[in-house]
Amino acid sequence: MNPWLLTAIIAAVVIAVVIKRMIGEPVEARGLFAAPAVLTGIGLLSLIKKTDLTATDITWVITGAVLGAALGALRGTTVQLVEKKGALWQRYTGRTFLAVLGTLAVSAGFNILAVKMGMHEDARPLQLAIGVSFLGEALVIGRRGMSSGIPFAPARTR
Repeated sequence: MNPWLLTAIIAAVVIAVVIKRMIGEPVEARGLFAAPAVLTGIGLLSLIKKTDLTATDITWVITGAVLGAALGALRGTTVQLVEKKGALWQRYTGRTFLAVLGTLAVSAGFNILAVKMGMHEDARPLQLAIGVSFLGEALVIGRRGMSSGIPFAPARTR
């Protein structure tokens, strides 16, 4: 697939998710985990297709994925969870956007360090970085939602 087209699709998905969460949306398990799983899967597939990865690249990719998931989990603690219409709803807050800015700064610093330490610049797919970050966020939101005692929203029929 054309890299520009893939980037545009990923950007559209991320923007749509963020807008929906700014407005507020019901939390359903499939909706919470679908986009992160797809993005992570696309990132892993593109990584598998690379033939020139080194042990250094793989070490930095794994470390970056763990860092991304942790930063996403931190962001997940800032998401507002409330009961609305008998189900759990989520909404991004100002603190969430501060966490996003911090996440971007830490990730950028990590990427600069990784490249300076020998990682190939194209060895860490953007889809993987975004996917694991949203996955970390989803895991924390899911855990917080389950602990709240408020039922998740029923799955929408599409």
